[in-house]
Amino acid sequence: MTYPDAPGERRTAPEAFPAPSRHPGLRGREGANAPPRRAHAAPEPSGAAARPPTSPAAVAAPAAGGDQGTGPLVRPYTVTGGRTRPKGTGLDMISLVVAARTRIDWRMLEPEHADILRLCRRPVSVAEVSARLDLPMTVVKVLLGDLISRGDVHTRAPRPAAEPPEMNILQAVLDGIRKL
Repeated sequence: MTYPDAPGERRTAPEAFPAPSRHPGLRGREGANAPPRRAHAAPEPSGAAARPPTSPAAVAAPAAGGDQGTGPLVRPYTVTGGRTRPKGTGLDMISLVVAARTRIDWRMLEPEHADILRLCRRPVSVAEVSARLDLPMTVVKVLLGDLISRGDVHTRAPRPAAEPPEMNILQAVLDGIRKL
């Protein structure tokens, strides 16, 4: 049996299969002496699909092709452990986050959590954290939720403007835009 491996190439499937087990009961109703069943062999996947799964903190190699300069690829669900919602926090994209002034055991943090804490040495918005780490907003909110629940990060809503702008100023801006 042959399978295409790449355009113009062919490879053969292995003909030898492991010997069937001779233990009764392992093959269901057919018994231990039933002929071995052959599974239909599928061609091996190539590219990124052929890589073994990695741990959440591990980083896969860059994708083949034209994406050589884009850096490592880690799927967002691996960073958050499959979670899509933060732990009980009402984070908005303009919420400000700042690292707590407590001792932090950096060795116990995931790399993404450590990166967020380094960014949060001064107050920054959730959107800014997302942009600087090049992570989706939902992933950043989940990671920030972890840090908030541990007490490593504090959050606050941005201060509202003291006074709304005057109507005559807004009208002047609108008139200026219309003249353009």
